[in-house]
Amino acid sequence: MTLIDLGRPVAQKRRIDTLPVAVIGAGPIGLAAAANLAERGIEFTVFEAGDSVADSVRKWGHIRLFSPWRHLVDPASARLLQATGWSHPAEEALPNGAELVEEYLMPLAALPVMHDNVRTGVEVLAVSREGMDRTRTRGRAATPFMLRIRDAQGEITDLPARAVIDASGTYRTPNSLGSSGLDPLGLAEVADLVSHALPDVLGTECQRFAGRHTVVVGAGHSAANTLINLAALAEKVPGTRVTWTIRNRGAARVSTSPDDELVARAKIGGRVDTLVERGVIDVVDRFEIVRLMREGESVRIVGNRGGELADIEADVVVNATGFRPNLDMLREIRLELDDIVEAPKRLAPLIDPNEHSCGTVEPHGFAELRQPEDGFFIAGMKSYGRAPTFLLATGYEQVRSIAAWIDGDTASATKVELSLPATGVCSTDGGSAGGGCCS
Repeated sequence: MTLIDLGRPVAQKRRIDTLPVAVIGAGPIGLAAAANLAERGIEFTVFEAGDSVADSVRKWGHIRLFSPWRHLVDPASARLLQATGWSHPAEEALPNGAELVEEYLMPLAALPVMHDNVRTGVEVLAVSREGMDRTRTRGRAATPFMLRIRDAQGEITDLPARAVIDASGTYRTPNSLGSSGLDPLGLAEVADLVSHALPDVLGTECQRFAGRHTVVVGAGHSAANTLINLAALAEKVPGTRVTWTIRNRGAARVSTSPDDELVARAKIGGRVDTLVERGVIDVVDRFEIVRLMREGESVRIVGNRGGELADIEADVVVNATGFRPNLDMLREIRLELDDIVEAPKRLAPLIDPNEHSCGTVEPHGFAELRQPEDGFFIAGMKSYGRAPTFLLATGYEQVRSIAAWIDGDTASATKVELSLPATGVCSTDGGSAGGGCCS
């Protein structure tokens, strides 16, 4: 009898391990996630709902960032770019959003290792597990994720993935104009008179605001930037009026302390104060919007002020109340989120805007971001939920740690280090919504 030596048994690779990692969003954090995965030789696919990478950043491309270039470039992305001869922009220069895209994100996305794996014009409608809703447990961790996507032609398909990094941000889901968190009554009737946050007041959208009365709603830096630009427009175009409504007695702006390393950010509150003192900006405090009513080509804003109803008539309303995460797409994913700021539960205490500024947030990585759904992570601005204190440098360290964990490199994943600029306090003043304070 002939004996056949079959040798040692070879473990079969699980199907889930052969699939790419799905990255949702091709903004700064999504592309940084892809760069970290690429460095480790991990296959990935990036899905971007916009027609081009960094679509949301392009929409506020006219706004200058508070952070200098040295805090805006992901280390892994820089290594990939520099290997092709790319030069890092001047470290202390402050780019606007358009320059961030043109000088950094577009060259990064154009790299061969990135280009073929970034799909634009593709919206992720939902994330689940193949054949499993959120109630099924047995074999769940070994079952591939399923992303339901809609492409530019409107075709809807399901694609499998090994792991998912949701870096879709929050720009597409602004907070409500109403203090209750719900849209004010009558919003649908005047939607054409309500502007998104950070409109290009001095550029492409100038005609919408010139010679008209604009009411800016919100107490953060999105509001402050718009107020400053509207004030500049008012000095050029007669009849341009600016009113600022805030929910509390004072606005939640960053400190103007000289100790704030983000100098441009430290100055912005002072600039708005000066414009208010000069009478260029009218302030209506303790104003909580209840209803919006159309009156011809104008909108009447009815609000509760100090327990009594008051109203303001405007031509345009700018919603600068901040942003919130889109969680509807994750309904079939098992999540553990803080019940106040809607951030990952272990991260939430580190970023509570009533306690922390951008610079006092502790370094954190996969351990704080992982969810009960094994292999699923929320990263970037979306990981901060409704907290307005996010810095790009924080997101870059998040995705570096996540990529290391996916690669099985536990030592690197757990060694989370980050040097953030010292800042003033970014309080939301008792819970009022603010615009993005740092990003």
